[in-house]
Amino acid sequence: MLELLKYIRGYLRIRVSGFSPERFMNLCSNKGILLWNIVREGDVYYMNVNLKGFWSLKPIVKKSGTRVAILEKYGLPFFIPKLFKRKVFVGGLLLAVAFWIWSSFYIWDIELAGNYQITEDVFQSFLENSQVTVGMRKDALDIGQLEKEIRRQFAQITWTSVKLSGTRLHIDIKENDAPITIETKKETDGTDLISDYEGTIVSMIVRSGVPKVTIGDTVEAGAVLVEGKVPIYNDDSTLRGYFYVDADADIVLEHTRSFAESLPFDYIKKEYTGREKTNYYLRVGSSEWGFADKKPFLVYDSVIRESRPLILEKLSIPIYWGSNTNREYQNVEHEYTLKEAQELLKEKLVLFLTSLEEKGVQIIEKDVKIDTDSSSWVISGEFLVQEPVGVVQETVRADQVDK
Repeated sequence: MLELLKYIRGYLRIRVSGFSPERFMNLCSNKGILLWNIVREGDVYYMNVNLKGFWSLKPIVKKSGTRVAILEKYGLPFFIPKLFKRKVFVGGLLLAVAFWIWSSFYIWDIELAGNYQITEDVFQSFLENSQVTVGMRKDALDIGQLEKEIRRQFAQITWTSVKLSGTRLHIDIKENDAPITIETKKETDGTDLISDYEGTIVSMIVRSGVPKVTIGDTVEAGAVLVEGKVPIYNDDSTLRGYFYVDADADIVLEHTRSFAESLPFDYIKKEYTGREKTNYYLRVGSSEWGFADKKPFLVYDSVIRESRPLILEKLSIPIYWGSNTNREYQNVEHEYTLKEAQELLKEKLVLFLTSLEEKGVQIIEKDVKIDTDSSSWVISGEFLVQEPVGVVQETVRADQVDK
């Protein structure tokens, strides 16, 4: 803080030499003149003195028989006159300050938080219909009225808060929490579990329903594994009727899965020619100005680089500039080598095996080979797997069978 005050008032770096510099400093101390950063080099002393003290040095210099020379000048009293000599800089600075002040009267960014059911596009359309847009004046916004309109327009919003922070409009909302649903057991017409594939049952745990197969049985695709029609018997073991449940069981079936993928011999590779064109543009909000060719090359890629000054970012002012570089390329036909084909086909195989593992499928044996046909490389394989099965199907009721 003391250094800042010294800078504001201004100070000098001086050189004191002559008959008695020590007496000079003692006299300054007696007069209350502050000296600091004193450095001695032989018979010469270097020190700092504030402007007010410097104008009081003349009688002290004469009395001590010393000489004082000004080496450097520091502080606002010296900086401001130099500043005003640079008219272009001062003009630019004044324009920047004026732009900063002018932009602070407008809203340059709208931020929405707390929305889960309501999409940002829907909310943005509501704001536009309510004439709340980027670039509007702050004094044209009625925050209380906007909060009421939000709650009136969206029934699922239970709480809302709208506030201005600088040039950014913050809208925080809270939607209705998802209702807690309690599952109630209801009467059912019954469902069966049927087999997805043909294979052999290797594991079976039934929680609900009547098992129609046992471990070790070989079943066909579509066969009923667990039936949801449960028989009820009289005391004399005669059938009295049925009640119906939703069959529930963990069943693992061992069967064979096939896999086949192909890769054409030829492929198209993108090769850049080295020719490129760069266009520069300026974007303000949704408007854009630039010098872009409609189609600089027959085929090309575009690389866009965009930025804005930190001061505009802090003010949330949507002014950007950037470049659009178009790079020409040619589509060149290439042919896969054996090694390249094997690597790509193996990647497809790994994706297939990964998808099986995610479904809880256990691979017992595998037989994979890579071959060719008339136009492509081909990978094929047979896998012996153990896989969870059980597709839900409506139970055939007893009264339906009688009919």
